[in-house]
Amino acid sequence: MRLVADLHIHSRFSRATSPETDLNALAHWAKRKGIDLLGTGDFTHPSWWKDLKECLEPQGNGLLRYEGIWFLATAEVAAIWKEDGRTRKVHLILLVPGLEAADRVNRALARIGNLAADGRPILGISAKRLVEAVWDAVPEAEVIPAHVWTPWFSVFGSRSGFDRLEECFQEHTQRIFAIETGLSSDPAMNWRLSSLDRLALVSSSDAHSPPKLGREATLFDLPEPSYDGLVLALKSRDPGRFLGTIEFFPEEGKYHYDGHRACGVVLAPQEAMARRNLCPVCGLPLTVGVMHRVEELADRPAGQGPPTKIPYQRVVPLHEIIAQALGVGSETKGVSKEYERLVSCYGSEFRILLDLANEDLARHTPPQVLAGIRKVRRGELEIDPGYDGVFGRVRIPLAPPEEPRLF
Repeated sequence: MRLVADLHIHSRFSRATSPETDLNALAHWAKRKGIDLLGTGDFTHPSWWKDLKECLEPQGNGLLRYEGIWFLATAEVAAIWKEDGRTRKVHLILLVPGLEAADRVNRALARIGNLAADGRPILGISAKRLVEAVWDAVPEAEVIPAHVWTPWFSVFGSRSGFDRLEECFQEHTQRIFAIETGLSSDPAMNWRLSSLDRLALVSSSDAHSPPKLGREATLFDLPEPSYDGLVLALKSRDPGRFLGTIEFFPEEGKYHYDGHRACGVVLAPQEAMARRNLCPVCGLPLTVGVMHRVEELADRPAGQGPPTKIPYQRVVPLHEIIAQALGVGSETKGVSKEYERLVSCYGSEFRILLDLANEDLARHTPPQVLAGIRKVRRGELEIDPGYDGVFGRVRIPLAPPEEPRLF
């Protein structure tokens, strides 16, 4: 059974999230996107936890069910501490088998920090101590370092991270079996570090609003959905069960290149290194991005990797393709109307972007939109890389439409 899973999302109780992010909206957009399994996100927050307990139905397999969508109890937590004279800030994704297990984790973490302050709680202990607290509460729980390359809040981040997993997790490193690559990196970038070869590279949307679900996701083929089956697929990296990931073009991520947002400066790693990582406008330190950190830590050249590689596919969200085909903004009514029409015709966004042949899409897809989908599939894009919190800009080279119109 193929499952499209998006395990790292947020509720309306996390900072900078949509107030419309409730279970109804999540289930609605999961169906639109073609997502079978969602992380609950934020199970540590008391108000969201109350919603989850009231609405989600345990299935006896470590998973939950709501409106035809599978859910897995997940949360993102921030460990912030001082070590070796530096402030360390590492975000971790927690996976637990069911509501009772989530409740035990909540009780343990409530003794450490204020879980009600934010859906992504800040806990003033080291990552090592945090994982110990989680595993003491629920031995079956799993921990995945989140968006591992982003500068500010990740295990390899330039501003607050480490050069090796062992430096962060110490004697517990071998229990970490997967990392989340994040929007600003893809598997090929991570393959350049041989120390990561034993890990599963997973992708998730980190969505702060329901329409952003599935901008990245992980693909499984399980005999039947279950917590244990999903964890085993990742731990074993069995290509028959862990099928791969769906990826952003990493240049579009908002920390791909180095830069200084206040000055509008964006630099490739080599350019930043030549300037000693200082902004050429104001002289202050640049925010060193993901590509730079990969170059610093890599022990393989670009294009090389481990003998066995789990595949991945890059996508541009269907809303963006339609918007560029129409020559209008992605949030306009015309784009939403055409998106709904196409999804109604073909079943889901991922079916359109990944599964259907061009000739099948041609039956109901306007030529300009179809041309955009084809170009994305071939990687024929022009991208201005993201930097210092600014998303990159993806342009699909299409002939301009005669005029903005509805299809």
